[in-house]
Amino acid sequence: MEEMQTVDKLDNSALSRLVVDLIRRSLVHYGIWFSELDHQLGLEKALQIEDEVFAKLSPVIIKRLSGILGFDVDDNLPRALSGLPREKILSLIDAISANWLAGDGLWFQAVEASQEMFTAKRCNDTCWTKFSPFEAVRIKAMLELPDRGGLDALETALGFRLYSRLNIQSTERQGDSLIFKMVKCRVQDARRRRGLDDYPCKSAGVVEYGSFARAIDSRIRTECIACPPDDLPGDWFCAWKFSLA
Repeated sequence: MEEMQTVDKLDNSALSRLVVDLIRRSLVHYGIWFSELDHQLGLEKALQIEDEVFAKLSPVIIKRLSGILGFDVDDNLPRALSGLPREKILSLIDAISANWLAGDGLWFQAVEASQEMFTAKRCNDTCWTKFSPFEAVRIKAMLELPDRGGLDALETALGFRLYSRLNIQSTERQGDSLIFKMVKCRVQDARRRRGLDDYPCKSAGVVEYGSFARAIDSRIRTECIACPPDDLPGDWFCAWKFSLA
């Protein structure tokens, strides 16, 4: 009988690939927990419990890894990270944001190839109903924005989204409303360079921006000014109007 292969018999290359795969499994498992809580208890409760879990889990992870990898920790942050030059940290933020967007695009393309555009768009739009308020809640907590911070809080929060370092965006006040424009869009720019039509992202945008704004302040209402497949003026890719109810 052939001897069973075990982890401790792998070479360093195989062990390293296993480490990466274990991180992948852990991330998917964490996401499945959040998804199931959303399904069973609703999004608001899922967001609350996720916050409690991560607050306890994060220092445990960092402490355990610091003991193995030998890095110092300050205020539950690896000193190797917090001690980097500011520009290096900004570059890391940009890289993480770009990787997030690449993953989002690859998920869409995989579903489209397996099914068709309609199913890919439906999955994409549904994902935004979960991720957009999650991102808003995380930004709100990080910046300690008030629950009823209004358009001022929303304008600040929009500058801390994953998109904010990838795209060029602008905000302006018009009376009692906030106008947000995506002046340069990385995704649409790439499509145009390849000679493709703009991706019709309006259905996703309605969900994305509306749920983000409500998570910042439940009184905020969102109106789409224009977004593909709408006709665009040429100097921006989409525009949204936010007002207090």
